[in-house]
Amino acid sequence: MSTVLDAIISGVLEDLQARQIALQQLHEQLADAPAIRNAYDALAQPGMQLIAEVKRASPSKGALASIADPAELAQRYEIAGAAVISVLTEGRRFGGSCGDLLAVRSAVAIPVLRKDFIVTEYQVIETRALGADLMLLIVAALDDSQLRDFQTLAHELGLSVLVEVHDEVELERALDINATIIGVNARNLKTLEIHDEVFARLLPLIPSDRIRVAESGISTRQQVLAAQSAGAKAILVGESLVRAGDPALAISNLLGR
Repeated sequence: MSTVLDAIISGVLEDLQARQIALQQLHEQLADAPAIRNAYDALAQPGMQLIAEVKRASPSKGALASIADPAELAQRYEIAGAAVISVLTEGRRFGGSCGDLLAVRSAVAIPVLRKDFIVTEYQVIETRALGADLMLLIVAALDDSQLRDFQTLAHELGLSVLVEVHDEVELERALDINATIIGVNARNLKTLEIHDEVFARLLPLIPSDRIRVAESGISTRQQVLAAQSAGAKAILVGESLVRAGDPALAISNLLGR
């Protein structure tokens, strides 16, 4: 039975075919990629850290915000204290683009995460060529061989990797590849339902020497404190920030600053 995740990946592969260039050309672009910014160190700073997301839409909520100038929004996030900027580059369901990432990366001084459904080696190389510092790998979207190979390739290119899990089986797979930044997503990507108890269930199972990230459904200070109590070192927030009239105030409220 096909899931929402299956449908998204199918679209991602179609769009990739349309923009794909020869591997040799892609490797040539790597030479012009900006120097890597250390995302692990940024997230390991004292206190709760925020990955603030540039996000126009989602499959569960539809249109969220128009975001005519993603670079300007990212600058506001940075000034407000975000440690990392996340940029959606998937176009069909999230309204993002590779151009958004390029614009944001040139506008801020902090690390940038490419948030997309990475299911091919080409996309890993493309991510670095675009100038990203951190890349998302979704365990539910990959088999064991892909998960290990894509993380290895990413590290060889200098990228940090945020490995995203939704349940205990996926967490075990993330630990098997020695992932150092592990995100627990409260949203089930197969059904799009939010399950708040996932943070309390999974975050304590992640070794304390890893960066533990709570993802999805976070919009209040109380939720941040609950995630922190479960062991989160960072939160990834998109919807509540792009819908806020004042993103800086929203960030201040979430982080209790």
